[in-house]
Amino acid sequence: MCECSYSYEDYRETADWLLAHTEKRPKVAIICGSGLGGLAELLEDKNAFPYEDIPRFPTSTVQGHAGRLVFGRLQGCECVCMQGRFHFYEGYNTHTVTYPVRVFFLLGVETLIVTNAAGGLNEAYSVGDIMLIKDHINMPGFAGQNPLCGHNDERFGVRFPCMSDAYDRELRALARTAAQEQGCDGFLQEGVYCMLAGPTYETIAECRVLQTLGADAVGMSTVPEVVVARHCGLRVLGLSLITNKVVLDYESRERANHAEVLQTTELRAQDLQRLVSHLVSQL
Repeated sequence: MCECSYSYEDYRETADWLLAHTEKRPKVAIICGSGLGGLAELLEDKNAFPYEDIPRFPTSTVQGHAGRLVFGRLQGCECVCMQGRFHFYEGYNTHTVTYPVRVFFLLGVETLIVTNAAGGLNEAYSVGDIMLIKDHINMPGFAGQNPLCGHNDERFGVRFPCMSDAYDRELRALARTAAQEQGCDGFLQEGVYCMLAGPTYETIAECRVLQTLGADAVGMSTVPEVVVARHCGLRVLGLSLITNKVVLDYESRERANHAEVLQTTELRAQDLQRLVSHLVSQL
């Protein structure tokens, strides 16, 4: 049985420290995936805090994750942006991975935008496509690794939260409109994201199983944060940048690698930034 690693007072301590160190009162939080931290650079009138300076905050160890919490204004909307997230494969438990989300809730955040780099399982997808997440498959959750295991604090949410509406329908519609207005609709997809624990990339057999389950993209993040965000009552929008096509043929010489992921995000990052920026202006 997994027990919660943090008390309400721990989250409150972190939130109070941040509220004392910035005048920003964000309503939108953005979590940046691998190579997508440039979103935070779009913020105006910034206050940035390295994770190691924030009480009780975890630290990021992955290349492509800067490890800063950045407050500022995006299109006139006060936001907080995570330049780098935390992952199960770094050795963190699910409570640590999701620690920032409950802090955001205590800061007054109402909407969470999550981005990630993902492998394309849907054969109709191309490298560089942006997938609006409409649903997820929580594979670690199947194995009991759910961030809501343990004691439930009603100050955050109910014991048994609904997840059938995890990804906000209105926000997805808004994102599709924003994509059309920004000329991004030609590479916008909508599908199901599957999370695996990592850090290994998937075997061919595993990819075929995930396709059978109905997954369109696969990655190693996002789902725990979304689960906790919905538990807290936050609206959620998820965006996956398809950085590589998964290997499905035993004769293929293709090999998934992190360098390819970062290279693709560099090519498409500006489009994703434009899309998110325009979307935030509509909130």
